[in-house]
Amino acid sequence: MRILITGFDPFGNEPINPAFEAVKLLPDTIAGAEIIKLEIPTVFNKCDVVVEEAVVKYSPDVVLSIGQAGGRFDISVERVAINIADGRIPDNDGYQPIDQPIRKDGPSAYFASVPVKAMAEKIRGKGVPASVSYTAGSYVCNFIMYCVLHSIATKYPNMRSGFIHVPFMPSQGIGKPVNTPTMAIETIATAIAAAVEAIVETKQDISTVEGTIS
Repeated sequence: MRILITGFDPFGNEPINPAFEAVKLLPDTIAGAEIIKLEIPTVFNKCDVVVEEAVVKYSPDVVLSIGQAGGRFDISVERVAINIADGRIPDNDGYQPIDQPIRKDGPSAYFASVPVKAMAEKIRGKGVPASVSYTAGSYVCNFIMYCVLHSIATKYPNMRSGFIHVPFMPSQGIGKPVNTPTMAIETIATAIAAAVEAIVETKQDISTVEGTIS
């Protein structure tokens, strides 16, 4: 199995992005799967092109994208991507879409095609807080998740894809409110590796309670 793991570059005036910093720490093989690491730009209508080029080049079985979600306390395994780009802030090219469809010919939403519940459980089994999330936001993270799943639906039916949001790393907590959650970059890397193990090992997702009330 070959897994393409992407991580975004820094954005929003942050000097570093824990997404790709953690990806860089991953070994080249996890649970027998070959790992390909790729940094992608935090830019609407550009990150998807970079990933598409990598898909054509490497023909991965799975694309797993990683993004920063400052303010979240745990590793969030995303389940749903929605067909809307609604930027709270401009991307790294200064573009800020408001209420724009990501793909005009696409459905309202796609569900991740990786075993999200098994991934969250595997991560927790490594001693790292994790949960299944039902909102990937409306920024570039949701954009790339939707774009890859749309490509799978229209061009790559044998490929699977998913997205994981990670907290700030400790150095990013400097200057922020004292209750800002952070997580060590090594811990984030451990979580991603555990998620990959679950993807490799799980043919059909497990049936566990991961829903939320609010």
